[in-house]
Formats: sequence, C-alpha cells, structure tokens
Amino acid sequence: MTRKMPIIITGGGQRLGLACAKALVAQGYNVIITYRRARQDIALLEKQGISCIQADFSSISGVDEFITTIQGQYSALGGIIHNASEWEAEEGCLDTALLMEKMWQVHVFAPYRINLAFEALLCAGSEHDGQADIIHMTDYVAEKGSDKHIAYAASKAGLANLTCSFAKRFSPQIKVNAIAPSLLMFNSCDDAEYRSKALNKSLLRKEPGEQEGVLAIKYILDSRYMTGRTLSLDGGRHLV
Repeated sequence: MTRKMPIIITGGGQRLGLACAKALVAQGYNVIITYRRARQDIALLEKQGISCIQADFSSISGVDEFITTIQGQYSALGGIIHNASEWEAEEGCLDTALLMEKMWQVHVFAPYRINLAFEALLCAGSEHDGQADIIHMTDYVAEKGSDKHIAYAASKAGLANLTCSFAKRFSPQIKVNAIAPSLLMFNSCDDAEYRSKALNKSLLRKEPGEQEGVLAIKYILDSRYMTGRTLSLDGGRHLV
C-alpha cells in the first residue's frame, strides 16, 4: 500500500535517513525530510519532489518551530520516522549534565512533543489512507547499555519506552513501532582495527548497509497488524 499522505523522516539528509527518503519517494510516497545542516544532497532531494525542512531538535525552540511549520502546511500525515540522532560519548566531555540534556532532548523530548502535536494530523492521514505510522529509530544499546555512551544509551532506552506508551495511546488509528539497529554501516573515518572489532561483535560478522534499515522501515509501513514492537537489526549480537 502506497500512502498518499506525507511521511516525515527526521534526520533525512544523510546515511539511513537519506537512503530511506530516496527509497520511499521512488515507490511513490510523498516524503518530507528534516535536516540540521545544509548538504549537497538536499538540493538533489528537492529536485526529486521531496520537501526538505531545516530543523534543529537540540533545543525546545527548534522543535516548536518545526511543529509550527508542519501544522501550517499540512492537514494530514501518513507517518513519522524519528531518525534524527546525536551520538556523543562521556570520554572527553567537559559537561556531562549538558551531554545528558542534549541526548534526552533529541532522542526523547523531540519525538514526544512531535508525536503529541501531530496526533490529529496522523489520525486524519489514517482515515484517508487506512492507517498511519510512527517509527522510532532506537539502538541495540537501549537493551544492553553502554559504558562509553551512557547518556546516549539511556536516551535511546527512553525512546524505546515511548514506543509502548504511544502504541497504547494512538491505537487503533496509528501504529507505533521501533527499529533497533546495531552496526548498519561504518563511517569513512573508521579504521581497520575498529571495523574488525565491531564486525566480530555479531554472529553474522558483516556490515549490512543502510538498505537493511530501509527494508525494516518498509516492512513496518506495509504491516497491517504490528504495533508496540521493536525490530532488532543486530546480526545476532545478543547471542555472542
């Protein structure tokens, strides 16, 4: 089922968000993305018919400005994919209080506020298309924790819990699910030692690429009977 109502992808200017935006628009979806910093790919996405909105979710005012923009331009939504993320460690951090505040702001407060603000738009989209979706991009570490990224892991666990709460609140009109990736793709700056160590953390020992995440997103969007659940993309890491 291809939605006629727009689907928002936050953090859609790079990596998984960018791949998802390209894949969904190629399937005929009406796609809106947010991006924090101007990138060359943004102009290319706009040429493909994707609406691109600059937004910074690291502040309350940034979230509120985004909400106002969407409410002023759209009367219904088919879905929201909360992909915007920050990944910072405690090591070398001069102010851990600010670090926790930032992680919680981006990964918990922003999705919480956006979901509540767009409830009526999503319900209108569900009435038009037959269903609407919220997808939270969490992380493998939400379940296991992380000694190097404590604030990050805690905030992603908070986002995972929002999945259950919003699934209850928004049923049956809106499905709410999560995707918890481990390694999907390396950064260009990752050295050989780091790559080898990361690959050996999972049973499948491979870098699956962003398309693995895209496939998971498509599965949830196509599903008619899944809500309040998390798809784990970890290559069997929990068994190592």
